[in-house]
Amino acid sequence: MAADHSGPVPFSVEFFPPRDADAEARLWRAVRIFERMNPAFVSMTYGAGGSTRDRTVRIAGELATETTLLTIAHLTAVNHSVDELRALVGAYADKGIVNLLALRGDPPGDPLGDWTAHPDGVEYASELVDLIGGLGDFHTGVASFPEGHHRAPDLDADTENLVRKLRAGAEYSVTQVFFDVEDYLRLRDRVVAADPEQGAKPIIPGLMPITSLAGARRMTELSGSRIPADVEERLARAAGDGPEENREAVRAVGIDLCTETSERLIAEGAPCLHFCSLNFAKATSEVLDRIGVDTRGAFTPV
Repeated sequence: MAADHSGPVPFSVEFFPPRDADAEARLWRAVRIFERMNPAFVSMTYGAGGSTRDRTVRIAGELATETTLLTIAHLTAVNHSVDELRALVGAYADKGIVNLLALRGDPPGDPLGDWTAHPDGVEYASELVDLIGGLGDFHTGVASFPEGHHRAPDLDADTENLVRKLRAGAEYSVTQVFFDVEDYLRLRDRVVAADPEQGAKPIIPGLMPITSLAGARRMTELSGSRIPADVEERLARAAGDGPEENREAVRAVGIDLCTETSERLIAEGAPCLHFCSLNFAKATSEVLDRIGVDTRGAFTPV
């Protein structure tokens, strides 16, 4: 994030592992477009319960070895023993990946369901951070939750958990996607108040340009987060009252909202903007262009 970048702030991009050949081709089209915009890093998510484990490891390795992109691989504790987790960290290391995002992860099938640790695994993300730290010279990040994790009894408990992960050795956190900047700012304040040393570590805001109101509602439902009332109102007006939402109008408002959020975060000193791309480049690139990132030529094949 301290390296040279175009625009007022570094940015990064999140990809997810594709499920078939067509989706993989789409992913690589987006990868090559973003590569020409010089992101600070890209991350590859991890399928629930390891459902896309082999593909995730392979593609993360290809991102690291076949592009100029700094690659961060997500790693979750779901359905994995400690030995399996060690093997996965080793598989990433073999591909030159030393940046990992350590997540406890959600139960497969029902992200809001009851969490059950693997009998030979770990219970908490802080334990996963500690495990990674004992395996070599890795750089580890964790997740943070501006609205509080849905399993936390309150914001204080959620903050304590984040601080615990940072104390275990995590160097930064990336937030869950949010739509209210105040939630991010209050999270930052809480961590500083709880532990100034850990509060000095970067909290990278997670953003997503909304291109479908139904899709955004579904995402927040599954993640236990929310769409603020004023944002919902703007999107609902754009969607209209017909049987099908006006996707073009919703997309236009979604780009506006993400741009406004990005500009506010830049003004508030966010260290980086992390975009959930859904393996598409166009919507995120429009936001980046509006905030002053040089996207010229990014869509022109080299």
